[in-house]
Amino acid sequence: MATHPYLDWPGPIPFAHRGGNRAAPENTMAAFEHAAAIGFRYLETDVHRSADGVLVAFHDENLLRTCGLDANIADLTWAQIAELRVDGTEPIPRMLDLFERFPEHRFNVDCKADAALEPLVELINAQGALDRVCIGSFSFKRLQTIRRRLGPGSLTCLSPIETICLLVFGRLFGSAQRAAQVPPGHGRITVVSRRFVRNARRAGIPVHVWTINDAAEIHRLLDLDVDGVMTDDIELLRSVYAERGVWVGDT
Repeated sequence: MATHPYLDWPGPIPFAHRGGNRAAPENTMAAFEHAAAIGFRYLETDVHRSADGVLVAFHDENLLRTCGLDANIADLTWAQIAELRVDGTEPIPRMLDLFERFPEHRFNVDCKADAALEPLVELINAQGALDRVCIGSFSFKRLQTIRRRLGPGSLTCLSPIETICLLVFGRLFGSAQRAAQVPPGHGRITVVSRRFVRNARRAGIPVHVWTINDAAEIHRLLDLDVDGVMTDDIELLRSVYAERGVWVGDT
């Protein structure tokens, strides 16, 4: 199995997807604070770049769903974004805020736009955070650029085409350190199966599955020996892990 420091965890990794969304709105400092308070060390988030170059921890390109404003993050300055409230209650954090608030935590960061790539690379380098970050993207080109810019010490997720190679051929090419961060299935295609996990093991690739909010499905995936589960319902995931004796957290 891959030996990147990010992956050094005694059991299946529990990920707080967008910090969780039951106790506080997704991707807000309140959500991440709650996840950390109940013992989560792995926090998943997303990044976009504001019009003036600030890296914002936010999932959607547009602000309508969460903030009620039909505008794109890329078209607003950080000062404008800072005035908004997710679900009318919580401000949007910068990625810098998360790194500084949680210096001992590990972050799964989905780079959502090409414009966010360079600011993310610069921030990781400035924070000395390479060992505690895994970077995701659906764009193979973006991931390749990140791997090149951050060097062999970086850890990224598989791109969709790399996932297909692992699924169909059972192998990957290249020496980059990678993790398979995948859904259980896509349409009629089953992605996470015993065969897929076995293929990943042979390739030295850990398997992290998103986004699972059902106890029975969490049990099923752990029975397949996956290496991590991402969830919005962090209390549920902690409960299932504790039931199986695999919960390891701060509390």
